[in-house]
Amino acid sequence: MKTPLRMILAIALSAGVVSAVAPVTAASAADPLRYVALGDSYASAPLVPPADRAEPACLRSLSDYPRVAAEALNAALTDVSCSGATVGHLSTAQHRGVAPQYEALAPDTDIVSITLGGNDSDLFGEALNCVNVLPQPHGTSCADKNTAGGGDRIRARIDAWAPAFGTALDEIARRAPHAGIFVVGYGNYFRPGGCYPDQPYWKKDADYLQGAINHLGAVLRRTAEEHGAVFVDTFTPGIGHDTCAAPSDRWIEGVVPGRPAAPLHPNASGARAVGNALAEAVRGRHT
Repeated sequence: MKTPLRMILAIALSAGVVSAVAPVTAASAADPLRYVALGDSYASAPLVPPADRAEPACLRSLSDYPRVAAEALNAALTDVSCSGATVGHLSTAQHRGVAPQYEALAPDTDIVSITLGGNDSDLFGEALNCVNVLPQPHGTSCADKNTAGGGDRIRARIDAWAPAFGTALDEIARRAPHAGIFVVGYGNYFRPGGCYPDQPYWKKDADYLQGAINHLGAVLRRTAEEHGAVFVDTFTPGIGHDTCAAPSDRWIEGVVPGRPAAPLHPNASGARAVGNALAEAVRGRHT
């Protein structure tokens, strides 16, 4: 049965890279960098105020990480990130009146950021199935379920999706041949062992979920490097700011958010941290 929480979680997430073949040049006030932000709800930061009313179905925030990065870089931003996006929504419309994300790209684009994969693999949709309100043994372990038989269903889905992401990076480079392409990774959600019952994930399941997120990050990094991009790590700076941190220290909200944000998504502090990390990566590519 779909609960409101499942529907919000189904918005799902999505990771940081810079194109190695197209160095980014510094902007001036008269000629700002042209920046296009692609991706899913990890980029669009749903429920973080203020809301972007331009495309309400995307649940995009005017405080999301692309906005933070654009302000830091004095860049002219076209933000088409959209909650629930998959790699297919780069080329096909996700909602009525919402253009395919590729259409925002142009030959004069200087910067592209993209975070994708969480919805394609249903990684964060699976997170709801991992919730256990009661302690062991009164429930079911999603780690046990997804690894029954010796394989790992979530990691297998991520691996199967990777070639489609590589094709997407090639298409971005074709449409924006002079752009630096930044793949922004998913971050730090659960510290080792989790923090049951503060977050309703058994230890084995918290470790399993973070391991799957880390695997997605590794795939994003490898695919970025193979296709001429540079990965932006958000896991390392997020250590100590996971869902188990004190509410004032969290960058990622838990199952029941303590600050405005969708469950298991960046809050305003998290979006600010990711945006600053992206801006620093762009500056590092300046020539």
